[in-house]
Amino acid sequence: MFHPAGDARALDQAQGHWLRPDLIAWPAWDLPPGEGPANLDWRLHWSADDHIDPTASEPVPWVATSLRFDPAGIPADVAACFPHLRNHLALRLSPETAARAPEALRCQVAVSVHLPSGRLATAGQLQLPGIIDTLYAAAADAELGATWHGGTPTLRVWAPTARDVGLLLWPAGADLHAQPERHRMIPAPDGTWAITGDAGWCGARYRYLVTVFAPQSRRVVRNEVTDPYSTALTVNSTHSVLVDFSEPGLAPAQWLAAPSPVLRSPVDQVIYELHLRDFSISDRTVPEELRGSFLAPTVDSAGMAHLRRLAEAGLNTVQLLPLFDNATIEEHPGQQLQAAKDQLRSLPPDSPEQQRQVRALGGRSGFNWGYDPWHYFTPEGSYSSTLETADGAGRVAECRAMVGAFHGIGLRVVVDQVFNHTASAGQDSKSVLDRTVPGYYHRLTGTGDVETSSCCPNVATEHLMAQKLMVDACVHWARNYRVDGFRFDLMGHHSRANLLAVRAALDALTIADDGVDGRQLTMYGEGWNFGEVADNARFVQATQGQLGGTAVATFSDRLRDAVRGGSVWDGDPRGQGFGTGLLTADNGSGVNGDERARGERLAWYTDLVQLGLAGNLRGFRFGSNCRHTIVRGADLDFGGRPAAYAESPDEVITYVDAHDNETLFDALTLKLHPATPMAARVRLNTVCLALATLGQSPVMWHAGTDMLRSKSLDRNSYDSGDWFNYLDFTMTDNGFASGLPPEGDNGDKWHVLAPLLADPRLKPAPADIRAAHGQALDLLRLRASTRLFRLGTADLVQAKLTFPVANSWHQLPGVIVMALDDRRDPVDEHWSGVLTVFNSTPWLVRQTMPLDLSGYTLHPVQADGADPVVCQCEVGRDWVTVPARTAAVFVRPR
Repeated sequence: MFHPAGDARALDQAQGHWLRPDLIAWPAWDLPPGEGPANLDWRLHWSADDHIDPTASEPVPWVATSLRFDPAGIPADVAACFPHLRNHLALRLSPETAARAPEALRCQVAVSVHLPSGRLATAGQLQLPGIIDTLYAAAADAELGATWHGGTPTLRVWAPTARDVGLLLWPAGADLHAQPERHRMIPAPDGTWAITGDAGWCGARYRYLVTVFAPQSRRVVRNEVTDPYSTALTVNSTHSVLVDFSEPGLAPAQWLAAPSPVLRSPVDQVIYELHLRDFSISDRTVPEELRGSFLAPTVDSAGMAHLRRLAEAGLNTVQLLPLFDNATIEEHPGQQLQAAKDQLRSLPPDSPEQQRQVRALGGRSGFNWGYDPWHYFTPEGSYSSTLETADGAGRVAECRAMVGAFHGIGLRVVVDQVFNHTASAGQDSKSVLDRTVPGYYHRLTGTGDVETSSCCPNVATEHLMAQKLMVDACVHWARNYRVDGFRFDLMGHHSRANLLAVRAALDALTIADDGVDGRQLTMYGEGWNFGEVADNARFVQATQGQLGGTAVATFSDRLRDAVRGGSVWDGDPRGQGFGTGLLTADNGSGVNGDERARGERLAWYTDLVQLGLAGNLRGFRFGSNCRHTIVRGADLDFGGRPAAYAESPDEVITYVDAHDNETLFDALTLKLHPATPMAARVRLNTVCLALATLGQSPVMWHAGTDMLRSKSLDRNSYDSGDWFNYLDFTMTDNGFASGLPPEGDNGDKWHVLAPLLADPRLKPAPADIRAAHGQALDLLRLRASTRLFRLGTADLVQAKLTFPVANSWHQLPGVIVMALDDRRDPVDEHWSGVLTVFNSTPWLVRQTMPLDLSGYTLHPVQADGADPVVCQCEVGRDWVTVPARTAAVFVRPR
């Protein structure tokens, strides 16, 4: 970090942090021999324009003042808020200089360090979020965006470092190319700027004109920006739109009438993860003009009939991939491009041409998962049914209609939230946050660059107003759209405090005041631990094992990986697991090791699956097949961390596939021997789903996994268009063999994928798809039939659930037996015991038990269900027989 005098790079970095009015943190560095920080000349500079020269001799035409090195270091209370800065040097400002902090924050701010000789040692700009939060904390209570009182709007934006903020207004119906009305906004001490309009502003288009110093660009800019709190937008988000949500015309009848379905317990939640465009874009039973739109669920269709069947069987929640305005999808229908599907269908199943044509459409296909946040409070315009409804308030009414339609068939609506990153930062035209308060909303590296461990610019929700945006957006969607919960993308990049703040705000919502009972809203997300925040480097993260008692759940990769085999990061995707034939049906690829290695791994996977069935509870005690002793869940290893991390079964979401990575059918295709018959693949699809569905935690299915959905082996279909994300509710075509998946994320595996796609044996017939769906419905009915699959507390799980053959001579490889004994303190009025046997092997097994099975029979759901094979099960006094690749449930009446 040593810069000789006159080095032009001296202010290229922002390595210092202004944390409190009288405190700056500066990183320690290797000083020239014989020098120490106390001997150096520390100076703070600020300039209204970018012309600070740290080598200049005083007097200088900008503010320059001395700093005092504090040998006591960063105070403990400050280090607790900024743990990654605890070892930085502490520099103190005089009271007079500290009092001028609000003035300095509107300028370029830098520190220079000089040797006793006067020579420049180092210099750099300052990161300012800490001091901004200190000075403008009152803004956390401000109502941002547009608020309405008696039909009159007040607009308020938070821009504490701005020198001026104006409002550019285009009245409703005005040409957006015409000159706007210009209004001056009034600043407040909390850093907000506000203006009150009149009733005639309803429907008006607007932007803010923010004059501010942009540290990354090192210049003063005049940014025309949309409102970060926009609740409606024009097509392609060029302008914010003023919408009064209390207008009767924005409240569809079904949305008003259909109540939100109520969960008796969080563990009752059964989730179907769905992309809204996938749901209807290929459904010919939906009117063509509504396909892919918010309004598709409002009409009778094959898709809605499918969801009704699932709901009647026990599904109760639809989880929608991001619905908020994103920066990627072209919203104007006339500007979208579509691939020639007839031509794509004519190509070979292993051809690279399909993906080439899909990728050639760029960002104009109309498809994207939507994980590119732009405006968090506005529904995405590409889901509007027409160009007119995409422009302004129409998308609000249509999104509400969608929620009402799902509520009408008994499904709760969870929306996917992506507060961990934005699509862009800096002065990019789609960087609404950074162009309003430069350098504040994004997490920065030690030298001032934006962190991108999430793959995009990371949002620093540890900063007060970034957390406020997160909380306010969730409250907005709950109150104004009546959604029933939130799924948080990369939740581990947020703090536990962030999630508690959201939880508290939701819990405060009431039917009387807000039209929704906030305590009923569920919260869960991806609690992965990685990036610059890993291992609590900057705060206590919202990761697996750190959310006990918060009513916030995390997805568990433990059971997922054990069932599928290997890891989603494997270079070779053919690693097998408990549900994909490890040891019992080797796929011949050679990646699974020798027989001893396969056996040891299967024992470990069996433990992980059993643990997952028991809610992944830290304290759950059971016989370990890999440790050969009784263990607690926390004693099992998973990648160097405890396998179990939950205190309660509702803190985990169990699943075997999701929108990320290969679908379950595609994973089976990759991991099973190519000669495995399709009937066996269907059965293993059901076994894998059963392992997620019949456990003690809430469960999630990826849309279509119940009908063998394939993405033609695409492991990352976020931008793969409608072609590779095909979803067919007529259950005619599961999407397999649609060509080699896009090269960018799959090309290094094409040599493995191509032979599979070209193999006609691996394409299921409609009868296979219908069979899978029928068996999946039975799984939902089984789960719904008894509270024993949904006990709800760790104490009840420990008291009633056992794995009676684990780590015993009875144990058969590839078989799990789960017993639920309800003879004491019963929770089920019908059954005194439930016995579930998961047989993933390719042969019928006769499993002996250290139990008295007198009185047990096959569960009525399966005895009268869709699968004739499971009816071949038999029960003896201390044994059961279960056919190959079958999950069977036996019950003992009271």
